[in-house]
Amino acid sequence: MNRNLTNARRRQEPARRSSRFVIFSLILALVIGATGGVMNVVFKNSQIKTAREIDAIEKRIDRHKLAARTITMRSDQILNLYTIRTQLKDAKTTLVPIPPGVTEDILPTQPSAVASIEPTL
Repeated sequence: MNRNLTNARRRQEPARRSSRFVIFSLILALVIGATGGVMNVVFKNSQIKTAREIDAIEKRIDRHKLAARTITMRSDQILNLYTIRTQLKDAKTTLVPIPPGVTEDILPTQPSAVASIEPTL
């Protein structure tokens, strides 16, 4: 009878070992899965944060482009010949337009000396 009990115990021990291995494997798989899920959430959040930063930068670029166009438009309006004439008339200044035949075009000449970065000895 002792032999039968010993044989029965031997048959049951591998089942216990395998069940422990299975439980350990399941716990390990759950830990790995949970870690992977957390890492996925962290990376997704960083992607969303980066996308928001890119959108904010693009909006700033668009605002700067609009400001540059606005400044260009305003300077064109200020430097408009007819606007200047109207402003001069409104200010009752003594300035008068110069007739086209009175002016003389002067072409730039070549400089006689060229500046150099390297000192000469």
